[in-house]
Amino acid sequence: MDDMRLVERTVEQLQSKIEAKGVQVYYGEKHALKDVDVAILDRTVTAFIGPSGCGKSTFLRCLNRMNDTVASARVMGSIRIDGEDIYDARVDPVQLRAKVGMVFQKPNPFPKSIYENVAYGPKIHGLAANKAELDSIVEASLRKAALWNEVKDRLDATGTGLSGGQQQRLCIARAIATSPEVLLMDEPCSALDPIATAQVEELIDELRSQFSVVIVTHSMQQAARVSQKTAFFHLGSLVEYGETGQIFTNPKDPRTEAYITGRIG
Repeated sequence: MDDMRLVERTVEQLQSKIEAKGVQVYYGEKHALKDVDVAILDRTVTAFIGPSGCGKSTFLRCLNRMNDTVASARVMGSIRIDGEDIYDARVDPVQLRAKVGMVFQKPNPFPKSIYENVAYGPKIHGLAANKAELDSIVEASLRKAALWNEVKDRLDATGTGLSGGQQQRLCIARAIATSPEVLLMDEPCSALDPIATAQVEELIDELRSQFSVVIVTHSMQQAARVSQKTAFFHLGSLVEYGETGQIFTNPKDPRTEAYITGRIG
């Protein structure tokens, strides 16, 4: 039995895309994240759940150094993507964010055309040698975001003129246009209606064949629907991490069970 566990652990380590060890985050004097250790797998949807203020979004923002933009934030510990320490002084955060895309809670398309929203990243990162290549990237990204058929005849129209669900899918297309390897989503459906939410959830399921997807969600039903792995955060600590089915049906920690059954949170 111990040999089997060792094999399972070894296989999981081989598939790990992101490895975090001893991660601590302070905002000024506030200790927001405490000693987080986790290995996030490639081509898997990992859901972060937990009450408001528990540290899940803080940890998500560590994965592409978004906390660098907060003057009072201090991040300690180690976060490696494909074995590379992303907090190494030689790592350019701008290049990192091309590799680790992010979709925010509220759809935030640029006040530009649909085409320019998607083309922006590939342009600044020099991913297209000419207009034909850029056209190809824009079309491929919109197709991956399940938006191409809805907008292909109006690519010059402003992105802010789309519906909420379409705007969020446009933001997903924008995030994947730089060919990232990891896609972070911070409550991507919280501002959407049920139909748009279902469309984005279906899209998340399709995207995991190409990316490691990490999603923060307040909806346990959504976590159960879209993720294969779930991490439960509480009071700045990672309490439990495992297969989504196991976390929801047979949690090991009483705090996880209390949250899932509605007794805390």
